[in-house]
Amino acid sequence: MHGGQEGIDAYCYPAHETSTGALSPVKRIAGGLNLVDATSVAGGIQVDISQTDVYYFSGQKCFAAEGGLWVALASPAAQERAQQIKENPGAGRWIPPVLDFSVALKNSVKDQTLNTPAIATLILWEDQVQWMLSQGGLAEMEKRTRASSAVLYEWAASRPEVCPYISNPREQSPVVVTIDFKDIDADTVIAQLRANGIVDIDPYRALGQNQIRVACFPNIEVADTQALTACLDYVIDRL
Repeated sequence: MHGGQEGIDAYCYPAHETSTGALSPVKRIAGGLNLVDATSVAGGIQVDISQTDVYYFSGQKCFAAEGGLWVALASPAAQERAQQIKENPGAGRWIPPVLDFSVALKNSVKDQTLNTPAIATLILWEDQVQWMLSQGGLAEMEKRTRASSAVLYEWAASRPEVCPYISNPREQSPVVVTIDFKDIDADTVIAQLRANGIVDIDPYRALGQNQIRVACFPNIEVADTQALTACLDYVIDRL
């Protein structure tokens, strides 16, 4: 448990940074509520939920669904705090209804949502959860993500032309792998692969790095990741 600072009543941080593939430890900071954004890693790695007060995520990553809908696991303390803020208009906070957590809580206990979500999103999400459970649950999902990402990290270690963007192994994501290219134009490699039907390994556009970014979500087969590295080898060796 980490100590907090006086005067701070809520700590917010991401468990995972999608654009870079950086992983953060989920550890409780004492002295306040702990709110953890886990959108791109929830479902792909095990976590101790007791270290959080709100662990929230959407379904477009590990849960193989669409965006636009979120889920939050909220502690009693977080639920109480949301209600306190709602009932104290003198706190000087204007909260638009779509961002009013107390309204989301009120609807959720009735198995309802504030806004009507796309039914396709719910179907995709439910189907993925059932598949995850049939495969052995979250522990098995983590094994799958780590197996796929290990293929990429080991490949990067074997080639002098590339290296992981996140150099510290303890901070390397098992679900999103970013690999820097040193003396090779990554865009050229990506274009060659795209021309042959291998798509969606582009880096995050705002990061501005000469790199590739590869998803290793639970439903991705290790064999597919291995095939990708073979294709990367083929293109790089012929540049």
